Amino acid sequence: MTTEQKYILAIDQGTTSSRTIIFNHDAEIVAVAQQEFQQLYPNPGWVEHDPAEIWSSQKATIAEAMQKAKIDKSRVAAVGITNQRETTLIWDRDTGKPIHNAIVWQDRRTADFCSQLKKDQHEDMIREKTGLCLDPYFSGTKLRWLLDNVEGAQQRAKDGKLCFGTIDSWLLWQLTGRKVHATDLSNASRTLLCNIKSGNWDPDLLQLLDIPEAMLPEIRSCSEVYGTVNTIPELSGIPVAAMAGDQQAALFGQACFEPGMVKNTYGTGCFTLMNTGEKPIPSQNNLLTTVAWRIGNHTEYALEGSVFIGGAVVQWLRDELKLVQDAEELNKLAAMVDDAGGTYLVPAFTGLGAPHWDPYARGTIIGLTRGTNRAQLCRAALDSIAYQSADLIQIMEKDSGIKLRELRVDGGAARSNLLLQFQADLLQTPVIRPQCIETTALGAAYLAGLAVGFWDDRERISKNWTSDLTFKPTRSPQQISEWHAGWKKAVKRSLDWLKPED
Repeated sequence: MTTEQKYILAIDQGTTSSRTIIFNHDAEIVAVAQQEFQQLYPNPGWVEHDPAEIWSSQKATIAEAMQKAKIDKSRVAAVGITNQRETTLIWDRDTGKPIHNAIVWQDRRTADFCSQLKKDQHEDMIREKTGLCLDPYFSGTKLRWLLDNVEGAQQRAKDGKLCFGTIDSWLLWQLTGRKVHATDLSNASRTLLCNIKSGNWDPDLLQLLDIPEAMLPEIRSCSEVYGTVNTIPELSGIPVAAMAGDQQAALFGQACFEPGMVKNTYGTGCFTLMNTGEKPIPSQNNLLTTVAWRIGNHTEYALEGSVFIGGAVVQWLRDELKLVQDAEELNKLAAMVDDAGGTYLVPAFTGLGAPHWDPYARGTIIGLTRGTNRAQLCRAALDSIAYQSADLIQIMEKDSGIKLRELRVDGGAARSNLLLQFQADLLQTPVIRPQCIETTALGAAYLAGLAVGFWDDRERISKNWTSDLTFKPTRSPQQISEWHAGWKKAVKRSLDWLKPED
């Protein structure tokens, strides 16, 4: 059977849903299945997931996608995994049972611990080794919390009885019937425990956070065969051949292979990555230096800016305020007004990411008047996604010394023409939406396909990338500058809201 007659199955395990997407050799979507799962909020600022529900929902989408595609496992060349990053869990090596719910990347419970590490002068060392700042966002302090707060966990971890993993490790372990405990370098680089220059777990970082090395997964490349599936009949014997964090996978799926190429994913959060090539570029403006991917022994790097609440602000208006029924209604309402009427919504529901890194910030709606209406509030919510992304990209240009020529976009909220037009106006730069906006799953598929010879090389992958629509600036720079200044004032009002008094 030729590669043209086979398919790649991509597992896309996200923050709010599990998905499976099947691609053909032309990178076209053959089948999609998606299942949302429960978000748990045990305390203000805390966010958790049930690992068992993540696995069961992912299994269900695999079976559904295979049924929709009307293919059997003989037609699947490989499986690729991409995942919500930083989300942290520990499970028993023998029973396979998690010792606690997974602590989600959005969770803020370790804010005080991070503040103490900063006071103790550890941040410079951590940034030098990991490219990351000290923030509850990352896995290391979450892992420390679990070891401190689950009875007996520290000793069991030292004895080699517990496994730590981000979601990629959890899925790989489950898919291979508990035989392979591994992660890839893109996910490892988000833990606060990995030296991104050596590509290994760092002894100094493990000692600082008192993390037993026995519980850590093996770090491997993003594109290789890790093992075969033996727990899902629909895929039994199929190689698992790729793992990459969702944002790095999207950068690969957007074919951003040259230094200076930038993508922005509009998902639950918004994540902007610039390919910086073979050398990590330290940020001078609170961005992150991270691994883009490792293929073979070759590692490439990226600059990243992280927005914690992007498309999730739409979910908030839908689920908590009951203001709209879905994203489509929000877009229709927002399009009814020319602008937000001076209203700004800063969705700092779980703090603010880059460039502020303020875990104590909280959401703010400011500029309200008696005449502010539902449509303007919807517009302010949509605008907030673009404002946060523009702030990151402008800083990224300063750090890299590279002027943005175009912005490639993807993710669910990238379906909004209104959002992308405002993004182009803010940046005064073309914004390009590709024909396939499922680039996170596509990136995982590409990495898996390269590992098994389904695709020959990156040049072949680049030819698959095609534009759907280009959004060019239509607003004047002066008008945009005035609006952006108002946004920055609004952000200042949200900062340090919950910070303890000295």
